[in-house]
Amino acid sequence: MQSLKQQWFGNIRGDILSGIVVALALIPEAIAFSIIAGVDPMVGLYASFTIAVLIAFVGGRPGMISAATGAMALVMVPLVREYGIEYLFAATILTGIIQIIFGTLKIAKLMKFIPNAVMIGFVNSLAILIFMAQVPHFLGISNMTYVFVAITLILVYTLPRFIKVIPAPLIAIVALTAIAIFSGIELRTIGDLGNITQTLPSFIIPDVPFTFETLKIIFPFSLSLAIVGLVESLLTSRIVDDMTATESNKNQEARGQGIANFVNGFFGGMAGCAMIGQSVINVKSGGRGRLSTLVAGLFLMFLILVLGDLVVKIPMPVLVGIMIMVCIGTFDWSSFKYIVKAPRTDAIVMLVTVIIVVWTHDLSKGVIAGVVLSAIFFVVKISTVKIVQEDNRFIVHGQLFFASSDGFINYFKNKNIDAKQIQIDFSNSRIWDDSGVASLIKVEEMLEDRGISVVVLELDTSSKKIISKLQGMSSSN
Repeated sequence: MQSLKQQWFGNIRGDILSGIVVALALIPEAIAFSIIAGVDPMVGLYASFTIAVLIAFVGGRPGMISAATGAMALVMVPLVREYGIEYLFAATILTGIIQIIFGTLKIAKLMKFIPNAVMIGFVNSLAILIFMAQVPHFLGISNMTYVFVAITLILVYTLPRFIKVIPAPLIAIVALTAIAIFSGIELRTIGDLGNITQTLPSFIIPDVPFTFETLKIIFPFSLSLAIVGLVESLLTSRIVDDMTATESNKNQEARGQGIANFVNGFFGGMAGCAMIGQSVINVKSGGRGRLSTLVAGLFLMFLILVLGDLVVKIPMPVLVGIMIMVCIGTFDWSSFKYIVKAPRTDAIVMLVTVIIVVWTHDLSKGVIAGVVLSAIFFVVKISTVKIVQEDNRFIVHGQLFFASSDGFINYFKNKNIDAKQIQIDFSNSRIWDDSGVASLIKVEEMLEDRGISVVVLELDTSSKKIISKLQGMSSSN
C-alpha cells in the first residue's frame, strides 16, 4: 500500500506538470502516426488517450508513457489498406489478448537475453527515427521555422538554470505559441496535420464477421503488433529504469499493455505501446509516478475537447524543437567511443541493430537481428576447443558441444600418439549436448581402433549426467 501511495502521490506537482507537457507532445505524434497507418487522426488521438489512462493503473513501470506509436502504425498499413479500419479495431483487440497471454507466461524473462550492444543500438536507432520524423516538419519550410526551432532549443536548455518549478518545454510551448498567434507569423501548426474532432471516444463493436476467416486475416497482424509492442515497451521500461534508478515489473507491464490495447480496440483506437520519446520527455520534465501518465492521457482529451481551437494553433517548430531535445538526450553519445573500445563483435552488433531499425523503421526486426547476431558471435567464440598435451594426458580447454565437436575429433584424428593408453582430462571443459557426447565416443572408438585405450578424467556432474542419459538411450534402442 505504501508503495502504491508513493507511485501515485509521491511527486504530485512534478507529475502533473510533466503530464501536461507530454500531452502537448502527444498530439502531433498521434496525428502523424494515424496518417502513417492510413486512418483518421482521431483514431490515433483516441488510442493515445485510452492507452495512457489505462496503463497508468495496470502498467508495471510508473512514469512511462504509452500511446499510439510509429512502430505499431507501420505494421498496420497493409491491414488497413486491404481490409479497412474495422479489421484494425478487431486486430487491436486480439493484440491485447495475445499480450495478456505473453505477460501471463512471463515473457519478460526473455529480456535477459538482450545484450548491452543491442540495447545501445535500440536507443540510438530510436533517437535517429524520432529525429527523422521531425525533418519534414522543419526542413525547407521557412526561415521563421528555423528561428522558432532554434529559440525552442535555447529555451529548453537554458530555462532550467533559472526556473525549476515549471518544466522548460511547457514554458516554451505556451510562450512561443502566444508569440506566434499575436504576431501573426506564418508557421505550420498542429492543425495543418489533420482535423481534430471535439468529441469523446464511444464504445463500439468492430463491424467484422465473427468467423474463422476473419481470425485468419487479423491473427498475423495481431501477433506482429503484440511482439513489436512488447519489445518496444519492455526495452523502454528498461531505459526508464536506468534513467530513474528504479525497478519495474516487466511481466505486469506486458499484461498491462495487453489490457490497454484490448479495451482500446473497443473505443476506436489503433494498437499502441510505450513511447521512448514521450517517456524521456516525462522523466526530464520531472515525471516519476503513475499520476504523470494519467495526467498525460486526461489532459490530452481536455486539450481536444475544451482547448481544441487553441491546440490546433500550436506551432509545429516548437514541438519539433522539443522532440529534437529528446533525440539529443536519448542518443548514447558515448557509443562513438564504444565502437572503438568495445570488442569488434559487440560494435558490429550495435551498428547492425541501428542500421536495420533505421532501414526498416521496425524496432523488433533490429532487436531480433541484433540478438541473433550476438548469439552467432557467442557460439563462434566458444566453439574453439584447445587441447594441451602433458605426457600422456590431454587436457581439454573449452566447451564441447555441437559447434566444437568437429575440432575435438579432428585433433585426435590428426594427432600422432605413440602411447598404448592416454588420459583425456575434462577438468577445464564441459560436455553440453548429444553432439559433445557423440564426439567423445567417436574419439574413444577411433583411438581404440589404433590400439590406444582411453581413460576419461575429471568430468563434472552435468557432463556425467548427459553421458549416462544418452548412453542409456543408446543401449535401450
